[in-house]
Amino acid sequence: MLTLAQLKPGEVFFDLGAGDGRTVIMAAKEFGARAVGVELREDLAKRALSSVYEEGLQDRVTIVHGDMFTVDLSPADVVFLYLTTSANEKIKPKLEAELKPGARVVSHDYEIVGWKPVKVENFCENPKLGYPSHTIYLYKKV
Repeated sequence: MLTLAQLKPGEVFFDLGAGDGRTVIMAAKEFGARAVGVELREDLAKRALSSVYEEGLQDRVTIVHGDMFTVDLSPADVVFLYLTTSANEKIKPKLEAELKPGARVVSHDYEIVGWKPVKVENFCENPKLGYPSHTIYLYKKV
């Protein structure tokens, strides 16, 4: 997903609905990005923050326990979404208003209705079993 977005060292990566923080940790550790994870659930935000400290990434990863609709996305180079289609529909106006031209949005399994993806990739986690399979949508703000 991060490879598809062509995430580069020093870029700013946001994960809206960051869960346990694994994606922001990967963005910082493997891609050299500065990462911000936004998570509404307190237990998951605490778990993500704990993982960030365990990895020693507190200088490059910020975990925000809060609502994704109130976070300023203007610094983002890449935004990652693993939300439902209806949640993508709700966040779409915020993305359109706040993202700078050239910012990329990666959506896991759920498209953003009304936007045309630059690239769509399908992958299978376990090819031997043939599932679970996923679709990754890459969008770019013009």
